[in-house]
Amino acid sequence: MGVLALVNEYVVINAVNWSDHVKAATLTVDAAQLDPTAMGDGWTKVAGGLKSGQLAIEFLDDFAAANLDATLWPLLGTVVTFEVRPDAGAVSTSNPKYTGNVFIGQHIVGGSIGELAMKGVTYPTSGAVARATA
Repeated sequence: MGVLALVNEYVVINAVNWSDHVKAATLTVDAAQLDPTAMGDGWTKVAGGLKSGQLAIEFLDDFAAANLDATLWPLLGTVVTFEVRPDAGAVSTSNPKYTGNVFIGQHIVGGSIGELAMKGVTYPTSGAVARATA
């Protein structure tokens, strides 16, 4: 069994590598669970429905010109590309990449006194998410 400590996750939004601003990133994908059970079946049946996903990211915020806040703000309300990998190294069977599109539907500014300035955002996927190992 292989074990991986996430210490160099790769996160790209709209063709910009934000890995050096990311504290955590989680891509979650789901398939709707549909119930096609009919009278007389005796057991519940399950069928897969539409798939969906979301990309949750904790960014270390940066308000410098042409940096994180200034780059994400104009994307609000748009659909852009994303790519995530467990490690920034080459794509392989042990380091797959996940790609697709996300809807930038939120922008967060603020935090608590004495804490790091951060953005904790969740972007829903738009369309298919692909997994590649080469």
